[in-house]
Amino acid sequence: MRRIFSKPITALLAGAVLRLFLLVKFPAGAGDTVLYEQFAANWLRFGKYAMDIGGLPVPIDLRMPGYPAFLAIVYALTGKTGPDARLFVMLAQVAVDLASCIMIAGMASFLAALCGPRADYKRGFTVALWMAALCPFTANYVAVPLTEVWAGFFTAAAMTTLLVLVARRNTEKFTRFTNFEWIADSHWILAAKFGFLVGLGTLFRPETPLLLITTLLLFTWWMFLRGGVKRWLLTSLLMGLACLLPLMPWTLRNAITLHEFQPLAPKDATLSGELDPKGFMAWERTWLFRVRDCYLVAWKLNDESINVEDIPPNAFDTPEEKQRVAAVLETYNDELTLTADEDQVFAQLARERTGRHPLRTYLTIPLRRAGRMWFTPRIELLPVSGHVFPLAEMREEDPVDQQVTIAFFLVNALYVCLGLLGAYKLWQHRDARPALLALLLYILVRTAFLTTQEAPEPRYTLVCFPAVIAFAAVVFAGKEKAKPLAGYR
Repeated sequence: MRRIFSKPITALLAGAVLRLFLLVKFPAGAGDTVLYEQFAANWLRFGKYAMDIGGLPVPIDLRMPGYPAFLAIVYALTGKTGPDARLFVMLAQVAVDLASCIMIAGMASFLAALCGPRADYKRGFTVALWMAALCPFTANYVAVPLTEVWAGFFTAAAMTTLLVLVARRNTEKFTRFTNFEWIADSHWILAAKFGFLVGLGTLFRPETPLLLITTLLLFTWWMFLRGGVKRWLLTSLLMGLACLLPLMPWTLRNAITLHEFQPLAPKDATLSGELDPKGFMAWERTWLFRVRDCYLVAWKLNDESINVEDIPPNAFDTPEEKQRVAAVLETYNDELTLTADEDQVFAQLARERTGRHPLRTYLTIPLRRAGRMWFTPRIELLPVSGHVFPLAEMREEDPVDQQVTIAFFLVNALYVCLGLLGAYKLWQHRDARPALLALLLYILVRTAFLTTQEAPEPRYTLVCFPAVIAFAAVVFAGKEKAKPLAGYR
């Protein structure tokens, strides 16, 4: 039995069963799903990356083109579009997500090998593969047409290359790892591969270059310490150019079609002529840290009426402040369109609240957002209420949903805590510290970046799970009893 579970094919089959169950039992959609399907259908039909506006396909740049391109390929192969093609889309995502699991296992085995000549890197591979294959949070996203699966795939691929690139900083030392063929590539080939993979990932998620930025920061520190200014400059240039290569067609398209220089999707996703509610979003950043409040307030803007009683008490410092918001919302609810004057009221409220409590806006709320994004049940795609408290009342009203929510919260906490424990174990081994720092810095910077966004959605932290799972697997990669690491001399 132990031999069966140690075989990679067993873990992959178990992962495939889990994903197939989720896509059959809990297929889901999201707000962006319709947009991506429109882009793909118009691209295939009219040859335009366009959105339907007034019954006509209008070229737009609101989202990166990677996922619509994937959808368009599936549409072309199946002859189906939109909801009719979702089953084929989800089946393709199952294959992509399982490929990510293999790369995560490779990362874990390499990290385990960095812990010393007797580290059981094979066990690290096996444990990581099972953890990735059975992770319900990443698996759940194969059942919805969104970018998460592909973003995770390219992030895992880029991280795998990055680990080897960091290890090769000391070339003589790491040629001992003859079991890992990745080491055969030179520093320059690895740098080009890494940059190119980051560029491909950027076609799906515009914040992917954060991985490149944090890597360049570390390489700046490491290479300047060794006096390798020329090597650092050439490495940075190579990585940057390789990253830009996949983005060139998109950048040229925006320049020719939209007459703008836009290598990424714009931060403020508004159509021409629409008001960019900067004041409203600035006000939200002074109090909003739960996704639940996005459904009740943020995501209703310009679509539905907003009830002031749905806004949590921490959004108001005084009764007078609540009255001002209620007065604005009363006018807004008549037209369901935020005006520039109304937005200015929210901007003024944001300035006043930040002036009274700057630490709240710039520290407390971001920290609470980060905590919520990392420690969460991650049940947003499941038909579960997510209500746990008050415990006794919810146990009577909805015991199943309460139990599922608690169970998923504990599983998520287990993954994160094991990841932290694995990071601590890696830190104790000097050879593993550079690789650990490269991934940890990215996780920290990405988390900080996400706390500044309009909606603190937990799904955005899933892109960090390849590193979290790889760290967690190191906890179980002890020492081989029979023999040292083969090829480690």
